Amino acid sequence: MLQKLLSCATRSARRLLPALSLSLLLPLAVQAQGILGGATSQTPPQMVQAELLAHAPDGAAPGAKLWVGLQLTHTPEWHTYWKNSGDSGLPTELQWTLPEGVTAGDIAWPTPRKFPLGTLANYGYDGTVLLPVPLTVAPDFKGSHVDVQLYAAWLACRKECIPEEGRFTLRVPVQGSTALNGLAFEAALAAGPKDQPAADSTLTPEPGFLNASLAGLPAAWQGQKLEFFPETTGLIEPGAAWTQAWDGARWTARVPLSPQRSDSPAQLALVVAQANPPGEGAGRTGARMTVPVQGNWPAAAALPVAVPDALQAALDANAARATAPAGPTGAPITLWAALIGALLGGVILNLMPCVFPVLAIKVLAFAKHAGDRSAHRANGLAYTAGVVLSFLALGGLLLGLRAAGEQLGWGFQLQSPGVVAALAVLFTLIGLNLAGLFEFGSVLPSGLASLQAKNPTADAFLTGVLATAIASPCTAPFMGASLGLAIGLPTVQALAVFGALGLGMALPYLVASWWPAVARALPRPGAWMDTFRRGMAFPMFATVVWLLWVLGQQSGIDGAAALLMLLVVLALLVWALGLRGKSRTVLASLSLAGLLWLGWSVGPNVTRLQDASPGAEVATAVQGVSWQAWSPERQAALLAEGRPVFVDFTAAWCVTCQYNKRTTLANADVLGEIAAKNVALLRADWTRRDPAVTAELARLGRNGVPVYAIHQNGQAPQVLSEVLGVDEVRAVIAGL
Repeated sequence: MLQKLLSCATRSARRLLPALSLSLLLPLAVQAQGILGGATSQTPPQMVQAELLAHAPDGAAPGAKLWVGLQLTHTPEWHTYWKNSGDSGLPTELQWTLPEGVTAGDIAWPTPRKFPLGTLANYGYDGTVLLPVPLTVAPDFKGSHVDVQLYAAWLACRKECIPEEGRFTLRVPVQGSTALNGLAFEAALAAGPKDQPAADSTLTPEPGFLNASLAGLPAAWQGQKLEFFPETTGLIEPGAAWTQAWDGARWTARVPLSPQRSDSPAQLALVVAQANPPGEGAGRTGARMTVPVQGNWPAAAALPVAVPDALQAALDANAARATAPAGPTGAPITLWAALIGALLGGVILNLMPCVFPVLAIKVLAFAKHAGDRSAHRANGLAYTAGVVLSFLALGGLLLGLRAAGEQLGWGFQLQSPGVVAALAVLFTLIGLNLAGLFEFGSVLPSGLASLQAKNPTADAFLTGVLATAIASPCTAPFMGASLGLAIGLPTVQALAVFGALGLGMALPYLVASWWPAVARALPRPGAWMDTFRRGMAFPMFATVVWLLWVLGQQSGIDGAAALLMLLVVLALLVWALGLRGKSRTVLASLSLAGLLWLGWSVGPNVTRLQDASPGAEVATAVQGVSWQAWSPERQAALLAEGRPVFVDFTAAWCVTCQYNKRTTLANADVLGEIAAKNVALLRADWTRRDPAVTAELARLGRNGVPVYAIHQNGQAPQVLSEVLGVDEVRAVIAGL
């Protein structure tokens, strides 16, 4: 019976305890890393990975100066922009939230590189670059640490542009040294241009051109080609041909002015540097000077610079994000709201179909101990402990893996075909046992089979572990916002949210176990229990069918078929172990040999992920309305066309997702509203691990599926409820 199966897992559970303990300690180590000088983006972008670093070798004592900086690591062929972005683009923007008495200076911009694109050119950075910013601590500052919060927005471009953003937190202690990132800051500051006086350098404008004559440049540069970077945007044509020459120690250049120039400065801050060889990161160390302008500027254009429509849409979206309200913070009232939401979400989780099989088994436990109040209460406490500790362990593992660089979210374990297959095996064994095909006492050593009698509460505890394992893919109402917030909270607070979620799930059974009227309401133990037990085998087998379907989405039809063959032979083996005499020996040996052979020959198909494909359009019942595969580029392109975008974040293992997909999202009235408003439908599939989907969920303040978001140009995304209703979706679409 199930109780004995769960008891047999006790030894495995003991082996897992060190791993679970490590999973709980990993987030603590990462929190220490944040204190010592590094904090990863809470909303990791796709094309640029960002991290907030600190450098305070002498601490952050009153009157001290320390450095913080945003380190950007670009995907190959992508770049971000300098303070003057060139012909197009947008400089990286940093908005600081600092304690009273701490002020931030300007970015110490490293020397940029020049990125030609046809007849245009941009100024910026690729590879890895650090943008340092000095912080000054007032002499009267009081506190044991400096809490730094940063909102950053940047435009990542290749041939197309994607606006991205991140929110970061960092704690720098007043006492002690924070110097882990010293080399990175030294390299970044060394890559910045060196200020030097203009001396007798001059700039002279003429119609169509700006003539530069610069003196005092490093002697080692003489005779070499230089790059010319004015800090004023829109002044020159960065991609146009220009001439330069050396006259002894003086460097001269004739640079084309922009026809759309609108500024006529009396003096111009500029950077010159040696031309860069192929490479990544910041450009060569340059020289920065502020040079006076002699003579009169030609008449400036009255019209602003024209920007391509697609790029302007991206810039507008980025500006909208920069002015959008900040996401949830760790303020006490917000934390309490998250705890309450997690508790309510855990209670509602019991109504999800994926949890029914395990909860039904608990009915048998109630009936079995109908007259034993102390046994009821002990089992209730043990089940609650199993659920809460499992949620804590799963949450700790998730936090630890994310801190180690993995882009994961709630339900991440079912993104692994191996975990899906293991659950299918477990539920098959439970179903066969409930159906009466075998009893554990007949196939296991008597000492192992008697563990349940010696540890009556172990069954309830391990049932809680099992319930957590199958409930974790589900996201109930109130859970989404709480879990999304938990990922960005300090470790202890985040684990409190996960613990509240587990407590909510266990709460109905815990209350029932301490309420005698519940046990008295059940029929007395009798023949009905055997009938009920055998009937409960079918929900178990239905769960196996669902898991096989999920595996088919990950490993393809070959993987699902291989697992099905293994399950059939496994059923044959457990049946043979229940026989007696020579039949048991012969059939069990043949079955075991067949199981091993299948495991060797077709087993690898189970865990082998099939190649991901972009995904074809999926038509709906309404003409002209179809679902397309989501990607950041596709979403940006649709928004640039001026179309609203509805994104369905889903996964094959998410039961709520499948319910919504077959009901509200297939409703003819909903699809009619979508067609009338020309809303584009995108589906982001999270069945398998996808860092891009994880990053987008984090940007929306969520950490699991289902999530439904509606995007419009220049507006913050609107997130709908987890369990969609027809009226809710129609009302939102009608308001677009």
